[in-house]
Amino acid sequence: MAYYTLQAQAVDRLTNLPVEPKSEFVVKVQDINDNEPKFLDGPYLAGVPEMSPLGTMVVQVAATDADDPTYGNSARVVYSIIHGQPYFSVEPKTGIIRTALPNMDRETRDQYVLVIQAKDMVGQMGGLSGTTSVTVTLTDVNDNPPRFTHSKNYQYTVLESLPVQSVVARIKAADADIGSNAEMDYRIMDGDGPGMFNITTDEDTQEGVIILLKPLDFETKGSFSLRIEATNRNIDSNFLSAGPFSDTASVKVTVEDVNEPPVFSTPLSKMVVSEDAKVGTSIGRVSAHDPDTSNSAIRYSIDRNTDLERFFNVDALSGVISTAKPLDREANSVHNLTIFAIESQDPAQIGKGITLITVLDINDNAPVFAIDYETLLCENAMPGQVIQTISAVDKDEPPSGHRFYFALAAPVAGNLNFTLRDNKDNTASILTKRGGFRRREQPVYRLPVLIVDSGSPALSSTNTLSVRVCDCDSDGVALSCGAVAYTATGLSTGALLAILGCILTLLVMVLLIVTMRRRKKEPLILEEERDIRENIVRYDDEGGGEEDTEAFDMVTLRNLNVIRDPKVRRDVTPDTPTFFHYPSASRPAYKSLPDNVVFREFIWDRLKDADVDPSAPPYDSLQTYAFEGSGSVAESLSSLESLSTDSEQNYDYLSNWGPRFKKLADLYGNSDGTSVFS
Repeated sequence: MAYYTLQAQAVDRLTNLPVEPKSEFVVKVQDINDNEPKFLDGPYLAGVPEMSPLGTMVVQVAATDADDPTYGNSARVVYSIIHGQPYFSVEPKTGIIRTALPNMDRETRDQYVLVIQAKDMVGQMGGLSGTTSVTVTLTDVNDNPPRFTHSKNYQYTVLESLPVQSVVARIKAADADIGSNAEMDYRIMDGDGPGMFNITTDEDTQEGVIILLKPLDFETKGSFSLRIEATNRNIDSNFLSAGPFSDTASVKVTVEDVNEPPVFSTPLSKMVVSEDAKVGTSIGRVSAHDPDTSNSAIRYSIDRNTDLERFFNVDALSGVISTAKPLDREANSVHNLTIFAIESQDPAQIGKGITLITVLDINDNAPVFAIDYETLLCENAMPGQVIQTISAVDKDEPPSGHRFYFALAAPVAGNLNFTLRDNKDNTASILTKRGGFRRREQPVYRLPVLIVDSGSPALSSTNTLSVRVCDCDSDGVALSCGAVAYTATGLSTGALLAILGCILTLLVMVLLIVTMRRRKKEPLILEEERDIRENIVRYDDEGGGEEDTEAFDMVTLRNLNVIRDPKVRRDVTPDTPTFFHYPSASRPAYKSLPDNVVFREFIWDRLKDADVDPSAPPYDSLQTYAFEGSGSVAESLSSLESLSTDSEQNYDYLSNWGPRFKKLADLYGNSDGTSVFS
């Protein structure tokens, strides 16, 4: 604080009462130089235009000192420049910075950094100081004109096939200025081929863009020379002495030859042909040439996508177009053909031309009724009454327009019922000759009308007009006509008879089907509802063994030589003959047959037994044969065969088989050769 305020008062120590009024004392603190100057707004950024005159103000700096300005020189500050000379200076008392050199060029150096010092005690020895930096940037002015480089001569090469509106070249005039001071405009001052090129400015790069305005043709002109001028868009009048702010350059554009497709002499050809032209009639000729210096030969063809029905042909060498089919103007009056011209040396080079062929009309269509007329005639019609007005149409289109003539056909020209009046305006009226028409007498009249056109030669046609007689009210409105009065409201008798015959036929067919199903032969064993697939039948019959000789003939089961006749079956006597013819001749005994034939013969017999059995099921069944063959040297040792009454076996050989067969030899062998079971 710069000062302090104190209050004092004398007080009786014993009574603590004041003995005088209060007194006020002010204590001032005497300042010393203990604070240096400070730049509160530093560091500083400033700008000044280039080429400014000497002493141009740049910026003002200010420093503050916390010391007492009223006491001594502690707060008195002076400014000086420590760094930045000799380009800039600063006023000691105000701190204003000014240029110290004239015509400082931004293009040479565009930025300077100054160091400014503020010192108290009026700059005397022992004073305190503070510093700050000031960055000074030179701003641009338009003091540099545009200048072309490359000795002001530019050369470019382009293909003659370059499309219109394409960029030919880019040129740029150098300008040391920046921003709006470097903006410029380009123009073509003069040159070859007026209207061939144009030049614009690219606003981003400030380049001059040369653009092609017309197609190039190497064979016509191989090069172009242009003079281009570049001018500053924003000129500063203070620097006009720096010279003209524009520059010119010469540009040469060389056209390079390319292999071009053939060119038609007339891109759009128009031809006409008469509708009655014969096949092979020449219509016209198209012509194309090779624009290149090689002048290659040309071959012609038609784009068949434009002539799908192949009405025309073109000669490949001459280009003559001719008819290939009869033409019909009423189907297609104008044909739009695309003609190809192809180089012989390079078939990839194809030129295209358009040919419009107009088909001229001839009178080849006869006139006919414009519509299908429905003519109604009232029974109470009066003689001379107009009952119908007719007109005609013709597909032909004569140059002078249509003119039709109407008349009744010759066979009915003198009829007593109707007459025709030609109105001379391509229409005709049908009138009655009499009255008293009756639909019950004749419900419909057929009136042939002859129509003739005015063509050369004239064509005609006969069209039939049907006139129906109707019952009309008093206003002439038809109530019922001949075709309606005799229309049946229900089915005719013939239709009813046909339907009845179909029904009877269906009933007879149904009866026949039912009868055939009832007469169908039922199966021998299974009912209709039973499953007729393979079945296994279980009998649960065990039999009585060897001692049971009543149920089965055991000899029949084992003695194959005995069972030769299928009639030996005991349980069922077959009375149904077999459907398969078996040989009736007797066969040799199984024992006398070779081994490979024994089984075949045995199976044959079993098959016969099953075939003649009336109780055998008419489907696949299980047959058990139980046959092992009869190839043993000792023949059968079974006692079952001994039951046969005609057995003639001799068992004496058992005595020769050794002690193991002695028991059998005693049982079966004897002196007279008969069996003990005989």
